[in-house]
Amino acid sequence: MGSKHTTFRDDQLDEYQDCTFFTRKEILRLHGRFRDLAPNIVPMDYTNNPDVTLPSSVITTMPELKENPFRHSIVEVFSEDGKGNLSFNDFVDMFSVLSEMAPLKLKIIYAFKIYDFNRDGFLCEKDVEETVHRLTGEELRPEERRLVSQRVMEEADLDGDGKLSLIDFENMISRAPDFISTFHVRI
Repeated sequence: MGSKHTTFRDDQLDEYQDCTFFTRKEILRLHGRFRDLAPNIVPMDYTNNPDVTLPSSVITTMPELKENPFRHSIVEVFSEDGKGNLSFNDFVDMFSVLSEMAPLKLKIIYAFKIYDFNRDGFLCEKDVEETVHRLTGEELRPEERRLVSQRVMEEADLDGDGKLSLIDFENMISRAPDFISTFHVRI
């Protein structure tokens, strides 16, 4: 009979602690959450760094993500393959950035990537409009969403090039004090 406890080497746990905002206990809890998503695929023993990824369709069923209008974009941004398939390392990185302990600057960088739907490294008016649509659902008519997006672009596009750079986005977020309190999940 095998052990019912997750197994990591000490150096693995040390590395996770060094690279994230989690304690050993939280890392082990995250592994349990990852394993619960697909117990037939995710092993208990991680001492040999198994090459296991879970598809986006499984990850986005988690309670923390399933109602989030950005769930697919979130997992794509954190997946090494860019398609939303997450390894345990990707999974830990995602929860680390979304944790309450992550610094604002890091959260801003990832929010920018999540809202960059066309993945061109900028937020264009279409990206902003899609963000507004996902945040408001059907509360706003398409023309109202366009108007809000245009206003955001007018106010936030500091250099007038018709797109928001990370610096433009960071400046805009700095004027939104509630951002930090809404851009997180608890494990």
